Amino acid sequence: MTLVGFEAWAELAGDSPTSRTEWAAVVAAWGEPHRRYHDLGHLAAVLGLVGELAGAATDPDAVRLAAWYHDVVYDPRRTDNEVVSAERARAGLRGLVPPERVEEVARLVLLTAGHDPAPDDPNGAVLCDADLAVLAGPPEAYAGYASAVREEYGHLSDAEFTAGRTAVLEQLLALPALYRLPAVAAEWTPRARANLAAELSLLRRRASS
Repeated sequence: MTLVGFEAWAELAGDSPTSRTEWAAVVAAWGEPHRRYHDLGHLAAVLGLVGELAGAATDPDAVRLAAWYHDVVYDPRRTDNEVVSAERARAGLRGLVPPERVEEVARLVLLTAGHDPAPDDPNGAVLCDADLAVLAGPPEAYAGYASAVREEYGHLSDAEFTAGRTAVLEQLLALPALYRLPAVAAEWTPRARANLAAELSLLRRRASS
């Protein structure tokens, strides 16, 4: 069973014609050709990490479903991808899972816009930590991630991208905590902050040259 296969999806949304149609649509969305980082590989990575961290969640299945939908709509030219993704989750899951879980999934998807869950939000902590895990990778892996993000924003000039990316990195570094779960925070935070600071320094040098 692959992490993005129908069997994994069916454990959360059941095996019905409607469920199969929705799974196929979600997978197709993640496979859009303009995606370089926010693709099926990222979805699988987040799902895998959510599985590892699920013990901290109060509704692990809602977090898993939120992982499926958190970037289901991803258009680098838009600023409301998370809002549209949350609405996509509401529409796609209607009738497949209980209404209260649908709303929790939508709430969690919206959280990934700022990655700043409340201290008493374990579901949000699991999803956001899994989504930001890439920041704590080895420097070469982080460089590959940053390069892929740049490709996704190929429609922007270097100056435009540098300004926008700098703002994103500054926002991340300003978060009260990059990671909320004690199980990963101590190990991941120093690596992530070092990676973010290195990229930010590089972008600032480029902007001033």
